[in-house]
Amino acid sequence: MENGQPSFTALTAAAARAAHLVVDGEPVIFADTLALALLGERAEELLSYHTSHGTHPVLAGARAQVTCRSRYTEDALARAAGSGVTQYVILGAGLDSFAYRSGGLAGGRRVRMFEVDHPATQDWKRRALAHARVTVPDGVTFVPADLATGTLPGLLAAAGFDGSAPALVSWLGVTMYLTGDAIAATLAAVGALAPGSEVIADYMLPAELRDDAGDTYGSLVAQASAERGEPWLSCLAPDEMADLARAAGLGTVRTVSQRDAIPAALWQRSDALRPADLAMLLHGTVPPRG
Repeated sequence: MENGQPSFTALTAAAARAAHLVVDGEPVIFADTLALALLGERAEELLSYHTSHGTHPVLAGARAQVTCRSRYTEDALARAAGSGVTQYVILGAGLDSFAYRSGGLAGGRRVRMFEVDHPATQDWKRRALAHARVTVPDGVTFVPADLATGTLPGLLAAAGFDGSAPALVSWLGVTMYLTGDAIAATLAAVGALAPGSEVIADYMLPAELRDDAGDTYGSLVAQASAERGEPWLSCLAPDEMADLARAAGLGTVRTVSQRDAIPAALWQRSDALRPADLAMLLHGTVPPRG
């Protein structure tokens, strides 16, 4: 994130979402129609990897991973908004485009959105939005943050977050770069939110729990990440992640595989996308107190 650049992981995740609409066939898992625009001057370069080598297991695996987790999260947000949740927090927001595709609505209802990320990534995103002439809806708040030096509750409160009202928290593509203690600290901050709040976080499985496709992806991508100075620090078994969530005060905790993150009909495909035992989703809820 030097010289005004966003994180490399934010760029590659957006490229994979954009490429899904170009490289893969029907049915579409997740339609991020703004991902390409948010890549700005890097769009042609990053998309070309997918268009030239779209069946490569790492590239196809990346597209499956990002589309499934995004589809699951936005479906869950629509349900939460339908039940009265009016706040959406995106931790490590990267180049997430939900606010700009939705016009600030989830499930047909208006929600306040808090995008939490490093200032360099947010600056890139703002410039890309302006260049694409995409309006930032009312109710979107950018929360520049380095969670290594600031606390999530304090950052959100300063940004106008209502701590007495429930929220859905999305935390995607981040935990593998954090230590177990850092994951536990963030989950504890979520567990202190108002009852009824939900969190959806993805995490990488350890090698012994991956299938062949997941292990190929994990081995190659972890090595490449380490060489870029972004090593994977945590790979967790589902029971380990669930234990962290419960210790943080979360009540109902669901573990969702990549295969089960989307409707089964979406896996009836003729392209290279296949579900893999690579990463899981944690979906936890803050229980009533007292």
